[in-house]
Amino acid sequence: MSQALVLVAHGSHLNPDSSTPTYEHADTIRATGAFEEVATGFWKEEPSLREVLRTVDSDEVYVVPLFISEGYFTEQVIPRELRLDGWDVEDWDSDGISADVATYEAADTGQTVHYCGPAGTHRSMTDVIVRRAETVTDDPSVGDGFGLAVVGHGTERNENSAKAIQYHADRVRERDRFEEVRDLYMDEDPEVDDLTDYFETEDVILVPLFVADGYHTEEDIPEDVGLTDDYREGYDVPATVDGHRVWYAGAVGTEPLLADVAVERAADAGADVGSAVTEVRESTQIAGTEADD
Repeated sequence: MSQALVLVAHGSHLNPDSSTPTYEHADTIRATGAFEEVATGFWKEEPSLREVLRTVDSDEVYVVPLFISEGYFTEQVIPRELRLDGWDVEDWDSDGISADVATYEAADTGQTVHYCGPAGTHRSMTDVIVRRAETVTDDPSVGDGFGLAVVGHGTERNENSAKAIQYHADRVRERDRFEEVRDLYMDEDPEVDDLTDYFETEDVILVPLFVADGYHTEEDIPEDVGLTDDYREGYDVPATVDGHRVWYAGAVGTEPLLADVAVERAADAGADVGSAVTEVRESTQIAGTEADD
């Protein structure tokens, strides 16, 4: 039986670059040949979430949401638009960051859909955060003498938003690679505005846990942290802020290694991915670094 992978993301009517990472990750996965079909669907762009299943012919479809946390879109919007017959968020049996997979029939196409948890809560996203730090510093062994800030949106309306950030910050900290690791937020404490108050290390790498660059990562965070007074004038990498060198990495979702997370999500759900995980990790590594464990 043929199998398809569908990557679903938010997209944007206002920012044409919002969907670029999704297309690029799809291309990376497509090149491995692990799936007969690799498709993309969006909430705010075409093909729409409502129509995306019709763009693939496979009877077996693995859907991976390129979202950071479990919440409104992954729990309500996407299942509704895909018309997953009998969808119940309880089938994920999740504590807010542990959604794995739940399988349904698509009501209008009859396809078997393995609906996976979001990319942002998968264990391999920790590797992507670390790789993002390597990429922005152009140093595959970066760590000694560096602090790492994992930054998320955070919101009082959805406690799961912060859970994903905390989860990965804890996992990076456990590796004992960076001198300091902190989870910071835009809309709750501890706030990223006060970034330098939370670090003693002179060099701090700031990695925002967002799938695509947009208003928050390109405008809000650079100005709030003090990288620049006006995002339109740009900023240096690293930029000096309060005596610290801040290495701003931009959205984690633009890191090519994110394609690996999508493949691993599908593999965890039962997809036969062959050597795709190894291939993606090798094809996306930066010069001088080994594939992550």
